[in-house]
Amino acid sequence: MVTRTSPDAPGARDEVDRIVLAWERERPDLDVRPLTVLSRVSRLARHLDLARRSAFARHDLETWEFDVLSALRRAGAPYRLSPGALLTQTLVTSGTMTNRIDRLAEHGLVQRLPAPDDRRGVLVQLTPAGLERVDAAFSDLLDVERGLLGDLDEADRDRLADLLREVTAPFDAS
Repeated sequence: MVTRTSPDAPGARDEVDRIVLAWERERPDLDVRPLTVLSRVSRLARHLDLARRSAFARHDLETWEFDVLSALRRAGAPYRLSPGALLTQTLVTSGTMTNRIDRLAEHGLVQRLPAPDDRRGVLVQLTPAGLERVDAAFSDLLDVERGLLGDLDEADRDRLADLLREVTAPFDAS
């Protein structure tokens, strides 16, 4: 049985606790326990999005630019992929990807190359400037994300990652 207390009660350690306690008071007929997890995930996602945008902005990148550049970087040397592979990794439409490649090429971060096995095909490759920019932004991002994890020790981080994987795996499978 859940004890009904005021949202200002000492047991409310964060905003989600206050929200849950208020809902329990107002709707004691409902099991609001999913809020204790998913509202925290939602709040964390908002904080993470802001922190990532800030980290990327320090390197003069938008989030979408980092997404494309990091997909190329993860491909390994020579850091090139087909536009179709970039579509798969970034989950955008073909028209959007064409626009993004154009903009990154204008900024000197990627270049288009002819595909060696397809006369009509192209490959997108990081330029040295793109490689330098994405590596610096990624290092900064990791520092920011370590800070978001706060005082969790390695075992707690691993346990949290495992639990979140269980929740997100069905979405990734579809």
